[in-house]
Amino acid sequence: MKTKVLKKPLIPLRYFMVFGTFLLALLLYIDRVCISVAKDPIASDLNLSDKEMGIIFSVFALGYALFQTPSGIMADRLGPRAILTTVVSFWSIFTAFTGAAWNFISLTVARLLFGAGEAGAFPGIARATFSWIPLNERGLVTGINFSGSRLGAAFALPLVALLIDQLGWRSSFYVLGGVGVCWAVLWYFLFRDVPENHPFISDYEKEEIINKRQETSGEKQEKLSLVYLVKSKNMWLAMGQYFCSNFTFFFSLTWLFPHLKEKYQLDTLEAGFYASAPLIFGAFGNWFSGWLVDYMYKKGKWELSRQIPAILGFSLAIIGLVASVYADNVTVAIIFLSLAIFGADMTLSPSWSLCVDIGRKNSGAVSGTMNMAGNVGSMLTALAFPYLKDWTGSVTPFFFVGAGLNLLAIWLWLKTKPQKSLEEY
Repeated sequence: MKTKVLKKPLIPLRYFMVFGTFLLALLLYIDRVCISVAKDPIASDLNLSDKEMGIIFSVFALGYALFQTPSGIMADRLGPRAILTTVVSFWSIFTAFTGAAWNFISLTVARLLFGAGEAGAFPGIARATFSWIPLNERGLVTGINFSGSRLGAAFALPLVALLIDQLGWRSSFYVLGGVGVCWAVLWYFLFRDVPENHPFISDYEKEEIINKRQETSGEKQEKLSLVYLVKSKNMWLAMGQYFCSNFTFFFSLTWLFPHLKEKYQLDTLEAGFYASAPLIFGAFGNWFSGWLVDYMYKKGKWELSRQIPAILGFSLAIIGLVASVYADNVTVAIIFLSLAIFGADMTLSPSWSLCVDIGRKNSGAVSGTMNMAGNVGSMLTALAFPYLKDWTGSVTPFFFVGAGLNLLAIWLWLKTKPQKSLEEY
């Protein structure tokens, strides 16, 4: 009896899954950064101060942080198909509600719930990555997904500025909400939680994924114990370094645009183009880091494949943040801030790969918990920039605080053990 020869597909089906999550990350950050571009017309129409806008920026991060672990647990138990369809629809509704806000309270509530909805996105993607992506491809896939978020934010800055100029800020939020609902519908009909259940996957690719995705056929699905999360040193290290990473990056989504516009006396479109540059470099940082993670892993250096890209990224972020303080024109400032965001985004692929490494079938909950801590950093960024500026009369202290946190993150990464599960370390 002849052994059946499995035919390798021309384009693996998992690549289409990655394209879908890339588009999701693109949309995620277009929706997220839109309010930064709309800050001036919103503040003018609703009579809001910079401190009130800081609260509105930060309350998104609060909602996002609070629902990370619950949404990660739901992604593990219900599957990424159901959870991503639900959360994308939910946050798209509140994207549209943002355009209907009439005062500070209504806008704050809309952004809080918008953040709560977005919380399920990356934990859901992480859970899909575990089931669909072989271990030796996770770094690059994670880099691709996060580059989508940076490109989405980068393109949003000038494009949303143009959209707001043509349609007004309220209609811009309505349009973006509708786009999100369309993505959710397509995801539900085209995706399956595991490749074994997809009607169009080849036997070759199915076998390739199953053999390389960090599990055995006899492994049981075990519910995550909160005790393991609390006691795991790896979990706390992942949370701490991601807090530091997000503190740096979230500045580019919130205060970078208005900061450049005010400091260098730019018009809206000029500020949009300048503010988009660091985000584009952030995408490059994700691609480079993702490649480096996989390259080092294939060389048999599992631990270093997570540590070296992250440590290099945090080092570049320190240099960029400190140097930007001494820039005397907008071009030089953007060059150094682009270096800082390139470095900060180099930390994402190793961070999320680490979560899948140590979380395994509970990677949604683990990545959600890490992302929760990271978005506490985001929340503090949104508040720290205006308040430090008000207290000290300068933006310089903010950038030195960010540099100090990046230095701390380097030390935290030196302590991580990606080969060990939550129960082991």
